[in-house]
Amino acid sequence: MKKKPDTDNNEKDRRISQLLTFSEIGKTITSSIEVGEILKIVMKKIRHLLHPGNWSLLLVDEQSGDLRFEIAVGRGSTKLKGMTIKAGEGVAGWVAREKKPLLITDVSKDARFSKRADSITRYKTRSIICVPLVAKSKCLGVIELINRPKTKEFTEEDLLLLSALAGYSAIAIENAIYFKQIHELTITDDLTHLYNSRHLHSCLDNEIERARRFKYSLSMIFIDLDYFKVVNDEYGHLCGSKVLKEVATLLNSRIRAIDMAFRYGGDEFIVLMPETNKRSARIVAKKLREAIKEHIFLTENGINHRLTASFGVATYPRDTKDKTDLLHLADNAMYKVKNKSRDGVAVA
Repeated sequence: MKKKPDTDNNEKDRRISQLLTFSEIGKTITSSIEVGEILKIVMKKIRHLLHPGNWSLLLVDEQSGDLRFEIAVGRGSTKLKGMTIKAGEGVAGWVAREKKPLLITDVSKDARFSKRADSITRYKTRSIICVPLVAKSKCLGVIELINRPKTKEFTEEDLLLLSALAGYSAIAIENAIYFKQIHELTITDDLTHLYNSRHLHSCLDNEIERARRFKYSLSMIFIDLDYFKVVNDEYGHLCGSKVLKEVATLLNSRIRAIDMAFRYGGDEFIVLMPETNKRSARIVAKKLREAIKEHIFLTENGINHRLTASFGVATYPRDTKDKTDLLHLADNAMYKVKNKSRDGVAVA
């Protein structure tokens, strides 16, 4: 009996590898809700099946329509991370706009190719295979593979394989994005896009436990806008809502990445500051007070309104070891200012 040629065995192994890849990505669709995890698996499998020289995954920004490099792998590609390109720019931009896969065996002969990425990475592109990530007629991004090793070129079969992978990937990414959006809706305030009061209590539990375990201070700043009712009465509730949005922007721009800002209700706000003692929190509260006092609100409406706020500071574990008490102490400190002079900072 004659043995089967090695080429037949190689082809069989390749087909099995492809089937296993689709199976794993299919499992990812139903099990993972993290976009980052999905992208890592997808790119790992693409590398295993298609062996590109460099490869990237770009996602579309919903607001601007620009494409941003989420993953870039290969020589010099780390310089591309976070870089954006316009819809229609280069091969990736064309594929995203037209929602059509594209195979170019010689980029020097294709007017759609842009040399911008090559100039950044110092990597010379010879050939490209690029496919869109499309779900429900919407392009979420593109996968772009550059150069096969040595003298090999990408083929139509590679394009079909990558398109199939992109189809699975788009479904997984869409599911993850929807889950993230739904989650954000449950923890953020509709108007200001700060965290809401429901999420505050969850964060307090976690942060107090973390502060207890690692023996550091956790501070809270309670903020209440002074005479906010005047804004609503004189300019209307739409202007009042704009003021609240401007306050939220001020708070977010002046706190650290690890701090958390919440709209507690009405015109009340809270800033939660991990690894922060009372003295440091008081300094931050004073800076926030100055920022609000110096800001001119409603300039777009031609009103130019000035505003102040009252601040209260409390700290775990110096003032209390209970989350409810921490909230009450910060609130009470704020009311000391409110009932006395307004436009000031008090500590528990």
